[in-house]
Amino acid sequence: MTANRRASLEEIRAFHAKMMAAASNSHDERLERIFELVPREAFLGPGPWQIKVNRRYIETPCADPAILYQNALVALDRTKGINNGEPFLHAAWIGVAAPKSGDTVNHIGAGTGYYTALLSMLVLPNGHVHAFEIEKDLANRARANLEPFEGISLVHGDATTLA
Repeated sequence: MTANRRASLEEIRAFHAKMMAAASNSHDERLERIFELVPREAFLGPGPWQIKVNRRYIETPCADPAILYQNALVALDRTKGINNGEPFLHAAWIGVAAPKSGDTVNHIGAGTGYYTALLSMLVLPNGHVHAFEIEKDLANRARANLEPFEGISLVHGDATTLA
């Protein structure tokens, strides 16, 4: 890459995946590739987006998905304060949980499904992710977003009261 050339979206996504893998503090060699393969923008709807910084939302200047590849909260439902969480924090949690092939994972608070998708790839083959989302609109969006992924069941409801 030359110093005067802007990185492509693929290069930005790959660099972000490398940072997420480092943030996971895991030695799982699959993480970087899986973080790179699942495009965050596919789960956030069309831009411009609302990024939350210090309890304030700031609108992105455009709909360039490259903006999403930073360690930032992105509003899923601003009026309710529901966001797609900070990638490095979620990467650290994934690193600690260390999901592997064949595992069953419960994901409570699936939002629109971004982290659910990552988890589903980590438990393949023969694994399963049970995802729960209490907000109906988000559950519907997650269901649509997660259609291409395997081994996921998504339930709209309160995971603490479902039997």
